[in-house]
Amino acid sequence: MKTALVLGAGGFIGGHLVKRLKEENFWVRGVDLKFHEYAETHADDFVVGDLREQDFCRSVIDRGFDEVYQLAADMGGAGYIFTGEHDADIMHNSATINLNVADITHKRNIKRTFYSSSACMYPAYNQEDPENPNCREDSAYPAAPDSEYGWEKLFSERLFLAYNRNYGLNNRVARYHNIFGPEGTWTGGKEKAPAAVCRKVAMAKTGDAIEIWGDGLQTRSFLYVDECVEGTLRLARSDFEGPVNIGSEEMVTINQLVDIVADIAGKKIEKNHIAGPTGVRGRNSDNSLIAERLNWSPSQTLRAGLEKTYEWIEWQVRRNAA
Repeated sequence: MKTALVLGAGGFIGGHLVKRLKEENFWVRGVDLKFHEYAETHADDFVVGDLREQDFCRSVIDRGFDEVYQLAADMGGAGYIFTGEHDADIMHNSATINLNVADITHKRNIKRTFYSSSACMYPAYNQEDPENPNCREDSAYPAAPDSEYGWEKLFSERLFLAYNRNYGLNNRVARYHNIFGPEGTWTGGKEKAPAAVCRKVAMAKTGDAIEIWGDGLQTRSFLYVDECVEGTLRLARSDFEGPVNIGSEEMVTINQLVDIVADIAGKKIEKNHIAGPTGVRGRNSDNSLIAERLNWSPSQTLRAGLEKTYEWIEWQVRRNAA
């Protein structure tokens, strides 16, 4: 039986990845600071602990796993990343985890670790036009991420790829673009835009107005979590090291996102635009490289993913209200 280690398995994407690996008959160890908040883990072995601690990191990377997925990070949505109030924690926590994982996997003679970077590492100057953002992989330099979260992601990409060059490893690096779906953070300040919009619409009555940060004309693309897991596995098992985008090219404004969710809910929803952190004006995945190298592109529409996500979040809202 093949073995896999998922670091960050108590999180949104990690939880879905564990389920997929179990469907493929892997023995899976999951590791996180906490158990999954919204679902029972499917991992054969789940260890709660702090990957910032070297001794703990060594204790869970205790063998030559066939596949290692490093998703553990200090992260959240715009309300967490772009205020500037959490910059030191974000950089320290995530960089410390990545330094530990890169070195210990190498010393365990694990040749390949998948690392999840983020589209937040792309230069802000290429994302000022909401209609024509440039997020091609080769546009990353000269570097100018719009947040310290993005700077840490860029550093850690270079870290894992430096281990490839210096130690003959085969680490893989992906740049995730706004992953969403059920069983993710939907309230509390760390949720991302699709979850926040689904929650606000679920809590509103038809005719109500919900608050939207900024003018709502900022553009994004959003990738459903099952698609993310598929792209992740393809890259992790390929002969291409990346970095490569894993995202959708179906770009929408935040206002359009609200309209889609409201239509799914069968409600007429107004928008109250207020001041708040918005990030770059435009961001959209460029999938030409992953299509060329891995023959992959997302298979479902944004609306299809939002229908499943809204159903789950609406149930969470009703359950919490009760």
